[in-house]
Amino acid sequence: MPPNDALLALLPEHLVLAGMLVLIVLALGKRPAPSGVSLAVGVLSAGGAAAAAFVLASQGLTVSLFDGQLALSPSVYMTKGLLLSLAVPVLLMSRTDFQDGEFPLLLLSSLYGLSLLPSAQSALVLFLGLEMLSVPVYALIVLAMRRPESAEAALKYLVLSGAASATFLMGISLLYGTTGSMQVDAVAQAMTASDPVATSALVLIVLALFLKGAVVPFHAWAPDTYEGASVPVAAYMATLSKAAVLIVGVQLFAGVTVEGPLVELLAVLPLISIIWGNLTAMRQDSLRRMIAYSSIAHAGYLFYAFLGDPSTRTDAVVFYVVVYAAANLLAFAVLPTNEDDQARDQLSALDGLMHRKPLAASLMAIAMFSLAGLPPFPGFTAKFLIFRTVIEAGYPVYAILGLVGSFLGLFFYLRVVQRMFMRPETADAATSPAAALSPAAALSQTAGVLCGVATLLLTLVPGWILSRV
Repeated sequence: MPPNDALLALLPEHLVLAGMLVLIVLALGKRPAPSGVSLAVGVLSAGGAAAAAFVLASQGLTVSLFDGQLALSPSVYMTKGLLLSLAVPVLLMSRTDFQDGEFPLLLLSSLYGLSLLPSAQSALVLFLGLEMLSVPVYALIVLAMRRPESAEAALKYLVLSGAASATFLMGISLLYGTTGSMQVDAVAQAMTASDPVATSALVLIVLALFLKGAVVPFHAWAPDTYEGASVPVAAYMATLSKAAVLIVGVQLFAGVTVEGPLVELLAVLPLISIIWGNLTAMRQDSLRRMIAYSSIAHAGYLFYAFLGDPSTRTDAVVFYVVVYAAANLLAFAVLPTNEDDQARDQLSALDGLMHRKPLAASLMAIAMFSLAGLPPFPGFTAKFLIFRTVIEAGYPVYAILGLVGSFLGLFFYLRVVQRMFMRPETADAATSPAAALSPAAALSQTAGVLCGVATLLLTLVPGWILSRV
């Protein structure tokens, strides 16, 4: 392929890389660049990369690069564009916790790894993308240092990610040993092989994805990590980091019908995650811990989709990931600001929010309704697609059990709404006027409005997204 065509095909990645280089140059200057300039560069880079992906998708560009290591098509560009778009609200809400330019640089570094995943056709490229995404997050967790637990949270995230990476490497090593290939289609070969080494490879790969996605019983440190991270970092971890894991799974199992022992593995542990995540979230007084346990449950729904038909699996997973990410980002973006990070994280901070911030309360309610899967919000459509594909694959019992487990989530999502609309405002919940009118708060509100618009579009035209991914 001509070099110019390769440059065009990877334009989203190049725009992210260009933003990183600009931020590095600004950081090396004699005088540090204003934080607003760094933030603007980050937003322009991520937004420009997303726009480039959408344009390339509309042009129908289809190419294969580097001897089949990367494959790009309109659906791949669409997925990239959607994921990169979700980074813009994260950047906008970062000013509440990060005043310097490190956050945009580290986030763009992580986004570069994320952008490689939808087009990766090799297990090694998938591993490289995951590591490039994960390593900057270690620094992001401790960068704001709003509470003593931040260092511990970063260490726990490092240990979990390291264990997952080692497991994933062992799995793809065994996959290469039994199939002689590192391409993603080697998973299909291993699925039909009777070799115990091939079965072990598949089990290790799935367990690595479970570790990355915090599926029970590999979930124990996830709530501590979310609680110790700042709001924008927790939002990024709960959405785009989680999306990356599912994209890797989609790439590896593309065109593969799950059979044998993997059926029980992909049914039982996700089902336990759905039930345990929802039950434990009921007992939380910390919003970030509640979202962490909620994400454990949502990981169960997403991995359920791998039981389904390969022809409908990708659409269901990508749509669910986008809907889930938009709703979570919306919830984080409209949180009331507070100098005390621990006080801001308490559910009591939402008491009476409707009386002092009606728009924020309304947007938060939309986020909770969507995460709960109530119609007509897009969370309902996303869950419907997941359970439909499981039923069509011939597993109605698992689908019914998962559906019953999802009803448990109604309690804690509606509890948030009840606190905002039906409780009086308390002294602890009040926001200082200076904090409410600060530029950082205004940017967070802008991020909330953007996520609200995205949720509205996903509610009104879900078919438009589904037809393109």
